[in-house]
Amino acid sequence: MKLCIDHADAEAIRRIYEYYPVDGVSTNPSILAAVKRNPYEVLREIRKIITDQGELFVQAVSPDAEGMVREAKHITKVLGKNTIVKIPCTPEGFKAMKKIHAEGIRLLGTAIYTPMQGILAAKCGCEYVAPYINRIDNMGYDGVQIAKDIHDAIQKNGMDHCGLLAASFKNSRQVLELLKYGVKAVTVSPEVMDGFVKNAAIDAAIAQFTADFEGLVGRNKTMENCE
Repeated sequence: MKLCIDHADAEAIRRIYEYYPVDGVSTNPSILAAVKRNPYEVLREIRKIITDQGELFVQAVSPDAEGMVREAKHITKVLGKNTIVKIPCTPEGFKAMKKIHAEGIRLLGTAIYTPMQGILAAKCGCEYVAPYINRIDNMGYDGVQIAKDIHDAIQKNGMDHCGLLAASFKNSRQVLELLKYGVKAVTVSPEVMDGFVKNAAIDAAIAQFTADFEGLVGRNKTMENCE
């Protein structure tokens, strides 16, 4: 299982990387726009933070296949081979995916709301497909179930090169359900990631441990200096 950050703010990414076992950073045009800086300035900064080992997801924005192919080549030239180009799962996108895959560039099929989008993207050579869990829920459908359906179809049809990078989460329950199901990866906001371990019961337990230990050996004592 891979865990990625759905964000583009450098300070937020540094903080998450400091504390959590993260594998990469996922961006899209809206996430980059929220930072209000030149996209490549931001992306180069993120690449430095996550190093060449981290996977960086960057979306092409051209409306036509030819433009997407040119963008894919430029994105990976600037940001390195461990950069995965996100292409929307539309007719023009599928056309672009086949050409980009033939160039040896890593791909993710994005803006997925239906199982068939994910299946077609996998057949076009995508390494990842990204169903939008909460956005699907907001349309009145079951985002987690659609993600499971895509996962099952990919696995049962022998497309082992591809897996899910499930996206658009609003809570830990959605993430946990898909991780238990065995999806390849998830990408979540820093807020959702913090929510994995934000719990009053956890805080209360740690406070009680501290109070009991200080009652035994004195305030500000630890296992380093209580002999």
